[in-house]
Amino acid sequence: MELLTRLPGGETDIVKRTVKHQIADKLAYMIVSGLLQPGDELPSERALSGTLQVSRETVRGAIAELHARGMLEVSQGARTRVIGPGKETLASSVRALAKLKDKGADEVAEARAQVEAQVVKLAATRISKADLERLRTLVADQKLMVNDPVSFQISDREFHAIIYAACGNGLLRDFVSDMYDYALDYRRQALKRKGAIAQSVQDHERIVAALATGDPVIAEEALGHHLQHVHKSTVQEMAR
Repeated sequence: MELLTRLPGGETDIVKRTVKHQIADKLAYMIVSGLLQPGDELPSERALSGTLQVSRETVRGAIAELHARGMLEVSQGARTRVIGPGKETLASSVRALAKLKDKGADEVAEARAQVEAQVVKLAATRISKADLERLRTLVADQKLMVNDPVSFQISDREFHAIIYAACGNGLLRDFVSDMYDYALDYRRQALKRKGAIAQSVQDHERIVAALATGDPVIAEEALGHHLQHVHKSTVQEMAR
């Protein structure tokens, strides 16, 4: 499993942390970056463990840690809710995200398309069978999330993170990850539109099939169509 290393707390010591703490940091990053927002209900422990490929005990421990940090509300018999980032801030490793917020949507989309095209082409020649199977599993689960934007976005983040890591170039992975995090609040709203998640799932399915061919050109084309759909729906939401 690809664990996100660009998280609050720095990346120099993350490899020494337990999986529970790494998952806690991953969820914390999602909250701080805006992917998960106050009031959101987290998926069940079972669903999260499937998406993140860890045990339910690990998920339970990570949630308990974030509850203690004041980021999650845990109530017996009810779904866990996001409170907010509290005093957490994005690590210095993601300062590029703050700079991106000053850029226009078209400019960021163009840059992301150029960089991610190179990432997916490399991934097509380097991705492992295990990662391909992991992507297929995520897509299968996403087909059941068409009415659940929160669960889908967590799964979507994992989907793209696997592809980014598969390119085998850490600098490209980190840069395109920052691009992904641009305007997440608008992207969340866009996913609430009828058919938006279904379109993304369909795009994801095509991307996986393209990666499986090992052909960089086919993979780039599939990803390009997906990014066009993402940009169009995000811009429409930003204009409201």
